[in-house]
Amino acid sequence: MPALADTASRLLRSRWLVRAPIWLYRARLGGLLGGRLLMLEHLGRKSGAVRRVVLEVVDQPGADRYIVASGFGDRAQWFRNITANPRVRVYAGSRRPAPATARVLDQREADRVLGDYIARHPRTWEQFSAVLEQTLGEPVTATDTALPMVELRLQG
Repeated sequence: MPALADTASRLLRSRWLVRAPIWLYRARLGGLLGGRLLMLEHLGRKSGAVRRVVLEVVDQPGADRYIVASGFGDRAQWFRNITANPRVRVYAGSRRPAPATARVLDQREADRVLGDYIARHPRTWEQFSAVLEQTLGEPVTATDTALPMVELRLQG
């Protein structure tokens, strides 16, 4: 499993690979990727330029709320950008982009969300947790998780 996690971790660092789904969302074909992904549009904290990233939906507690995780921790550029400016746009499925506000979950909330995710998707977690530990550089557990979680609340 360590070799697989290492390979997957390297693939997640491959810019062309992780950016490929963005074109589907921009063409309003994001629905082809299923309901477990969304595209987040945000502003660069220094440049002010529009930036985009495709993320896995960890939870959807309501029609107007999505929870995503930062697999690279607080070092991820998108995470640093949304903490500087929480006004974002969310592309989910083939729907129109919607303005939203990003909020980093506190430790208690993040632990609850991760615990629920592990319970709902045990096989996925079993395979992917080693990859997350590689990208974060530390163990990921359902208590005191090092995995930052972000709530995206759609407006209107």
